[in-house]
Amino acid sequence: MTPANPLNVFKGCKSMVDYYDPDCSPPVPLVEIPDKLNPFRDDGVRIYAKMMTCLPANNVKSLAAANMLQKGVTPKTKRIIEYSSGSTVLSLALVSRAVHNIDDVHAYVSNKTSEAKLRLLRFFGLKVTLFGGPSQPDPLDRRGGIWRAYDAGKENDEILNANQYDNHANPEAHIRWTGPQIMAQLPEINVFAASMGTSGTVAGTAGYIKNAKPSVHVVGICTAAGDRVPGPRTRALLSPEFPWEGAVDSLEDVESPPAFRQSMRLTREGLICGPSSGINLQGLLNFLEKQKSSGKLNELAGENGEIHCVFLCCDLPYQYIDEYFQKLGEECFPSIDNQHLHAVDLYRYDGEWELDPVDAIAKFYESTTPDSNYDSGLSDSDSSDDIPARFREMSMRLQSDAIILDLRPVSDFDKWHLPGSINMPLSSASSDAPSPFFNPNLLEEQWRELEKIFSSKGTPFSDILLAALKDRSVGLVCKDGDTARVATSILRAKGLEASSISGGVEKIQPMFHKSRE
Repeated sequence: MTPANPLNVFKGCKSMVDYYDPDCSPPVPLVEIPDKLNPFRDDGVRIYAKMMTCLPANNVKSLAAANMLQKGVTPKTKRIIEYSSGSTVLSLALVSRAVHNIDDVHAYVSNKTSEAKLRLLRFFGLKVTLFGGPSQPDPLDRRGGIWRAYDAGKENDEILNANQYDNHANPEAHIRWTGPQIMAQLPEINVFAASMGTSGTVAGTAGYIKNAKPSVHVVGICTAAGDRVPGPRTRALLSPEFPWEGAVDSLEDVESPPAFRQSMRLTREGLICGPSSGINLQGLLNFLEKQKSSGKLNELAGENGEIHCVFLCCDLPYQYIDEYFQKLGEECFPSIDNQHLHAVDLYRYDGEWELDPVDAIAKFYESTTPDSNYDSGLSDSDSSDDIPARFREMSMRLQSDAIILDLRPVSDFDKWHLPGSINMPLSSASSDAPSPFFNPNLLEEQWRELEKIFSSKGTPFSDILLAALKDRSVGLVCKDGDTARVATSILRAKGLEASSISGGVEKIQPMFHKSRE
């Protein structure tokens, strides 16, 4: 199979049309999975993932969407509707816009759809309508969203209901593309495994493969009864519309936890895929284990004695992240160091809120003797020639709208402090305390204390303090600048104009040649 576009470049006015046309791209990758994921490698079994996630819409349903729209859109079509909360309707939206210039796409979905998925649909520009009842209704149940979408399309020739559940352009997409690609990439294939929802993917792909090579064993995979994996259905809900029964040799039922676990393992090894991919691999492994236990595994082997198996990776995992944690539990994921920080230090930081000491003095202070030539000793340089004239004054006075809070202990404040500053010692800020950014426990302690102080009703004096700071330019200083930086983040979040002095007293005090003992 030689692609028409081996460099995978799309240009010109038809760039998007060609990008979504599988005939204009190289075949989707077929990748042998690592041996660590294949417990039957020593038995001569080789397992390959068909990475449908590498399609432009990142999912297997984009092929069906492209084919259904190509065959269904007419010059009168102005709106596309589909009962789907996942890959099918997302693909319909993308292909409708890119290829057919139709922006109006509606997703009919169950009212049990997660908020994250609803937001995802809206992110892709879909209009969403919720329906009650089962989340996976029988396509022929007139009370369900599938039938309602069908009915809307039937009544108005400006509306196309793609209807993946009984549209034969669904399986035909895989007769047209998926099956031929697999046979060209791996003519020695012995086993093909895929899950079944509408069963269009299995009916089309397996139908093509079986026609080309009748000896291939096809494993159809269903969600276990009473369980749910996004995409696949239970046996009771399989669509009778497509001829999957003639192409499938055996069925496997898989529960959701192993489906999610297998997709997570694949993803961690570099084959990024979602739970419907994991159910395909787990179903294939279940089938192989049964064959081995019954002594029939070798019956599947080809002429060279190896057993070549292909399963589909159907979509990506990102939209299901919450479900991974629900299905698998925290023990399956690396722990988070300093997790307690997730509940504190919640507000934004900005480098512009950290002032160099010289800039801080310029911002917060004015001189009482502007024409004096007396050098007060304030300097950030060893050369007095570098000292700006405004900093050469004996007397420094806070600007009328400025206030400086010194967060150090009383004893440190009494040894030296900026003129006019107010001591607001924190119980969590001792003289020898490290920077809170190098001590997570201290950061939590200081943030909680500062958040309480600067919150209305947080302490008996909080409201008085906040009123005093309102409409003022607030400067914050501490030993090394970091506690003040935390305080600035909090005050800024409260809507106050606050800035910290970078480096703190450790940096600013040496600039005063005459410090108060």
